[in-house]
Amino acid sequence: MSVYTTISHEELSAFLQRYDQGELVDYQGISAGIENTNYFVNTGNGHFVLTLFEALSAEELPYFLDLMAYLAEHEVPSAHPLPDRDGHYLQSLKHKPAALVQRLDGKMVEHPNQAHVAALGENIGRMHAVSPEFTIHRDNERGPHWWRVTAKALDSKLGEEDKLLLHDELEFQSRFRHSDLPRGVIHADLFRDNALFVGEKLTGIIDFYYACNDVLLYDLAVIANDWCTLADGSLDEHRVMSLLEAYHQQRPLTAIERGAWPVMLRAAALRFWLSRLYDMHFPRPGEMTHTKDPDVFKRILTQRASEHDAMHGLWV
Repeated sequence: MSVYTTISHEELSAFLQRYDQGELVDYQGISAGIENTNYFVNTGNGHFVLTLFEALSAEELPYFLDLMAYLAEHEVPSAHPLPDRDGHYLQSLKHKPAALVQRLDGKMVEHPNQAHVAALGENIGRMHAVSPEFTIHRDNERGPHWWRVTAKALDSKLGEEDKLLLHDELEFQSRFRHSDLPRGVIHADLFRDNALFVGEKLTGIIDFYYACNDVLLYDLAVIANDWCTLADGSLDEHRVMSLLEAYHQQRPLTAIERGAWPVMLRAAALRFWLSRLYDMHFPRPGEMTHTKDPDVFKRILTQRASEHDAMHGLWV
């Protein structure tokens, strides 16, 4: 979430006339995240988040907006999109697709404890358990094909050490197809800045704009790599176990998923190392943007590969 597209007070006031949410009081750009333009919006009737979509098309967005509404209506804490007076979630502003959603209470937790990750595991488990009833399908556009294309684009930008690590991991991942693993709707980007807490209570999962249909275990790998990782890149065993045990109560994990767990942890690390490298070497212009450090995930990937066999032991 960044600000690539600026809007004026007058433009936003006119936009809000499509809703029954009162007059605009004030608004502020949100600098966290990297993909879309986001604003906090306060009106006479409440507090909201406005998103202008910088990459996704209007044809792609019903999947995400309908998913957010579906999850909110099935007791998974997410921001329900607001319909306009005609019942539509999707709008247009500054010639870009746009949506207004509820602003949820709570804030990001910088240093999560076992209770935080258990709450997240419970709710992601519930999301995965109810997702089969969500009938719209979307492929993961940041999967293995994207890894290879992005690696090729980065080839001239990387030093020999990074090239070798990247080549070796892509070759390793190419040995696995995961066709026998449970699949469904996943968030695919559930970092600490995409969850809100009040104390140790999870009040919201946000930013579903990488959500897709893929291997359910991948979501847990993304979460573990961000929420349960120590400064040296290694995993905090206690937090990992809290995550998996709480998840297991909602959707029981299987023996075949245990076998794939080390591979999936590495796949999640590879995906985000690649995306951060790409954003660093091919930045997009924006009023308020920031690039996240790719070395964080290089360190995580190196550690997961070196401790591959030990990862089987971090399981319910």
